[in-house]
Amino acid sequence: MILLIILASLLPIMFLAFAWSSHFQSSYSEKTIAHAESLVEQHRQNVDIFLRQCLSELQIIADLAGQEMLRDGEVLEDLLTILQTRSQDVFVDIGVVSSDGRQVAYAGPLQLDGADYSEAEWFRQAMNRQSYISDVFSGLRGSPHFIVADHRVWGGREFVVRATIDFATFNDLIDDISLGHTGLAYIVDRAGTLQVHARRMEFTPDPRELLEIISENVGSAAGIERTAGVVSTIRKSPGTGKDVLFVVAPLKDGDWLLVFQQEADDAFAALKTARILALSGILLTAFAVGAMAFVLSGRMVRMLQKIDKEKETMNEQVIKAGKLASLGELAAGIGHEINNPVAIMMEEAGWVEDILADGIQTEQDKAEIKRALAQIRTQGRRCREITHKLLTFARKREPSHSDVDLSALVREMVELSLQRARFANVEIVQDLAENLPPLYVSYSELQQVALNLINNALDAMEEKGGVLTLSTIRQGDNLVLSVEDTGHGIPKTNLNRIFDPFFTTKPVGKGTGLGLSICYGIIQKMGGKLEVASRVGHGSKFTVSLPIRAKRPEEDEG
Repeated sequence: MILLIILASLLPIMFLAFAWSSHFQSSYSEKTIAHAESLVEQHRQNVDIFLRQCLSELQIIADLAGQEMLRDGEVLEDLLTILQTRSQDVFVDIGVVSSDGRQVAYAGPLQLDGADYSEAEWFRQAMNRQSYISDVFSGLRGSPHFIVADHRVWGGREFVVRATIDFATFNDLIDDISLGHTGLAYIVDRAGTLQVHARRMEFTPDPRELLEIISENVGSAAGIERTAGVVSTIRKSPGTGKDVLFVVAPLKDGDWLLVFQQEADDAFAALKTARILALSGILLTAFAVGAMAFVLSGRMVRMLQKIDKEKETMNEQVIKAGKLASLGELAAGIGHEINNPVAIMMEEAGWVEDILADGIQTEQDKAEIKRALAQIRTQGRRCREITHKLLTFARKREPSHSDVDLSALVREMVELSLQRARFANVEIVQDLAENLPPLYVSYSELQQVALNLINNALDAMEEKGGVLTLSTIRQGDNLVLSVEDTGHGIPKTNLNRIFDPFFTTKPVGKGTGLGLSICYGIIQKMGGKLEVASRVGHGSKFTVSLPIRAKRPEEDEG
């Protein structure tokens, strides 16, 4: 019962929690991914602006200075100083490279005058384009750096004006993209080579793994370039086996990819916390509901036990009251029944007294005295039997169960009612079966049922007299007692109410309205049925059906 109460109480809560969790998970996931995409898009624009700005400033210098000034070492130093001042030391050095790859002018911290870049990839790319921004490489300096270059044609000769960009400044542009404990950003080229120093390298997948992730989930690097937008996906990392959120955006016209990654558990940590709180709430609710159900069910059980006990006590009191009422009705009949033998005894005693007054003179006088004494003894025995039966019915007995012979019990109740039936001009017909199996019921309570039904039948016929037929019979596993009268009958409108307490059709002061109600309660308690059939003007028939094999106390214990 308690488990059912808990389930019934928790099902709506669990349903709401599930619906809320699904909605919250969807909303929170979308919001988290949208925030990461917005962050990556913002930094993608910042990096692109930075690169274009570096290239533009180099092109402005080249446009304004021209070949002659750029090849002048002092002028080039001044221009580098201006660039560093304007760009907060983003430019490390600047140089002019001739078409054969030889650096013909240089300004910067290193001794790179005359450096040969003819085999450098950036130089070949710069010679084939109007402008070029290289990948990060070590080159002649032996440390990571990249170059912005502008292709110029001065006096019919081709030159490349180049500048080295401070790698640390560039690295800082994406290093501040940090979310949670595992979120970090980095830049890779199409081959998956890192273009920056990732702040936490332990979380960075190797290039092949990264390209595999990009290819399987968001398309090839060329595909990223074509999208020109931010792409996000959640994929299980081959290295760690954990779900990871990847947000990828193209940089430098698709030559680079800006990648942001964060473990899903870290990215959606608030969602996990919310689930734990929701689950804790459900468990606490279940505990509270279970405890309350346990306490309330205990109280209800005790209350029902108390009500049952009070109801049982009340029923016993009502039965006793009904029994007293029946006893009162019997008293009048018993009085008449005793009156006759008492009158006979008094008459015989007077006769003996007259004989003794004249003196016992003959043997006939002695015989008369003996006959009178025998008559007095006989009538006295009759009085004792009548009073014994009345006392037997009136005796207070606990409703203990015992084997009861139904036909014998009916005969006994008939004898108590004979005098009243005689006065009411009612003929009692007994059709009682012999050798019926015993009923295991309360003797006194079944006595009261039989006597109540007989008294009701006599009441129904006391004005005009009639026939009262009592019969007992076995029907299957039941014994049936029928009490049928030829009285005035019961109207149909009253048939459904005659078993209601305090309902009576008898004149005021004649009936209490409890007799049939008590009988109905007693028969129900015995596991039987009490039914009535009646027709106005023809009489009524009450039928009591009781199971032969009722439960016995020792069987209940077993």
